[in-house]
Amino acid sequence: MLKPVVFAGPSIHGLSGDLLGGLDVRPPASRGDILRAAGEGRTVIGLIDGYFNSTPSVWHKEILFALQAGCCIFGAASMGALRAAECSVFGMVGVGSIFEDYRAGKRLSDADVAVTHAPAELGYCPLTLAMVDAESTLSAAVQKGFISESIHDRLRNAATGLHFTRRTWPQVIKDAGLSENEGARFMDKLPEFERSSKRNDAEELLLMLKEITEPENDDGPTNWKLQNTLFLKSLEKDIFGR
Repeated sequence: MLKPVVFAGPSIHGLSGDLLGGLDVRPPASRGDILRAAGEGRTVIGLIDGYFNSTPSVWHKEILFALQAGCCIFGAASMGALRAAECSVFGMVGVGSIFEDYRAGKRLSDADVAVTHAPAELGYCPLTLAMVDAESTLSAAVQKGFISESIHDRLRNAATGLHFTRRTWPQVIKDAGLSENEGARFMDKLPEFERSSKRNDAEELLLMLKEITEPENDDGPTNWKLQNTLFLKSLEKDIFGR
């Protein structure tokens, strides 16, 4: 069996390299990448990060194509959590708390997991703060007594009001109107309570992929049929030249 493929970038930044052993780790996915992996004969595919802004995103249709072809597809943390919540009824497997929140309707905005990040040469290091990570960090800060409930609410509201391309802790603190001393104390203590739901869910998915020895759905789904639209045929032609 070929190595499981996993598309990842900023969500795995900072994780141990040992977690990536035995996996074919590729850059964040864009349109056609899942289809291409399925066409290579890959039977286990993990989707963590994906492009969405200036680069066309992974299509639901290509995920369905791969599922019907017998691939096991797992999603978590970022684009993977979004697509898994949307495609779980067709057999895509969602992993982690972020996926569960989207599937349950507790979280609705795609932007909650969005970040800007550095290029591949810098390991896709996140340059801005995902809303899901801001929330988990602020919750931990309250629980550990580093900030009060009122400060928590001010910081959370400020983070919510920022576009993902501008959401950083210094900007959140500024928009929340914290005093210079309050802001300095928060940043000083941040390493003690900072949390990343995205990284945690990504790690869970990686560990799951490393434990898979054989795909579980070799015969593909039987309760639905893929409609091969003109758009999907066009994508197949672009990817496979046919």
